[in-house]
Amino acid sequence: MIPEYLHKVQYYETDKMQITHHSNYARFMEEARLDFMERIGYSYDRMEREDIFSPVVSISCDFKKPTTYGDLIKIDVSVLEISRAKIKFEYIMKVGDNVVCKATSTHCCLNKQGKILALGKEKPELYELLESLVKKDI
Repeated sequence: MIPEYLHKVQYYETDKMQITHHSNYARFMEEARLDFMERIGYSYDRMEREDIFSPVVSISCDFKKPTTYGDLIKIDVSVLEISRAKIKFEYIMKVGDNVVCKATSTHCCLNKQGKILALGKEKPELYELLESLVKKDI
């Protein structure tokens, strides 16, 4: 199991009502995803050296409770789905035991020239690693 990522809400991430502005959650997801990939041995630096680029094509956030300055958000990242050229990550964000946000991001896989990269065929090591981590419903 990959350890959760921790993000402490900064003052500048809050709005006039002292609630974390919704736009920051996409950054929190990116921070947690980068940490997740690094922990499994496939940092974004490595991916780019291997000619793998993964732009975001979709983000979905379901906000459950607000967070505020100083809150420590625990973010669990998992691979929800993997296909020929897309990866879908899931993020469960909690403060204490309370779920504050459930989110997903979908990324396509491209090479340096912007052409679709068939992960299973062209990058089997990464594909098999991510496939082994796909979240199983229990």
